[in-house]
Amino acid sequence: MNMEISWQYQGANWQKLKTFLKQKGLSRRLLATIRNDNGQILVNGKSGRIVDKVVPGDYVTIVLPYEVNRKTPLAKSYVPIDIIYEDRDFLLVNKTAHVATIPSILHPNDSLVNRVAGYYELRGYKGLIPHVATRLDRDTSGLVLFAKHRLAHALLDQQLRQHTIDKRYYALLTGNLTLNQLTVNQPIARKSDSVMKREVRDDGKSALTEYFVADRLQNATGCQIKLHTGRTHQIRVHSEYIGHPLVGDNLYGGKIAMPLQRQALHCYKLTFYHPFLERNVTFTSPLPADISRYIEKNR
Repeated sequence: MNMEISWQYQGANWQKLKTFLKQKGLSRRLLATIRNDNGQILVNGKSGRIVDKVVPGDYVTIVLPYEVNRKTPLAKSYVPIDIIYEDRDFLLVNKTAHVATIPSILHPNDSLVNRVAGYYELRGYKGLIPHVATRLDRDTSGLVLFAKHRLAHALLDQQLRQHTIDKRYYALLTGNLTLNQLTVNQPIARKSDSVMKREVRDDGKSALTEYFVADRLQNATGCQIKLHTGRTHQIRVHSEYIGHPLVGDNLYGGKIAMPLQRQALHCYKLTFYHPFLERNVTFTSPLPADISRYIEKNR
């Protein structure tokens, strides 16, 4: 389906249309893609050119074209998803543990992306494809943000590059942290002998993680964590580096401790700037049952 997104120009003087669209986050490349895929740029309901001018009170409308997956066909899964928030532009889902975010060779048909694609079909959302903005490891639970069209995705991508999307995690670290707050600023790189595992290494990419102690348990510490960068396995690697691997994270030195059968990591809070509502929005997800039970068992 075609989707229309409109703004009213409220400047004091005339402005070039291309300048107005750039201020709304539409790059030259995205505008070209919209036009090449039979989308439209309208000014007061009539086709406009980016060299045209807009004057105060004009309405500018972008007609986004029908989208199709340009790569291999995406299998649809009809397993229900836990929706935290949905509007015209974004979908926020609470992912359970043991579900991959995106399809892979090991999980080609029932990742969270497959489930969102199935949800779109059941709701009759023709012409929408899942655009993943934030990802979680397969065994990490919590909030995952999707953009529902390419403009929303492009605007979120800008926030990701500028590190302005605020993701907060709750993690159970083995042992007892002596400090109530800890900052780890250590670069991370892929281990040379592993496809999956990462490590702290001088030639890696910069990575900054903040820990805030929330719960002191028997042989474990519950922490609220803020990521300032988004490296693969960042929390898991930094926790191992400080000598307190995540409970249940056997890839990085943690041990399985019932009722947990995965790394004790949950994305519980997400804040981002909603470019169409023009304000920051914040969403939360409660701790899942396995982490809550572990806390109660080990208080």
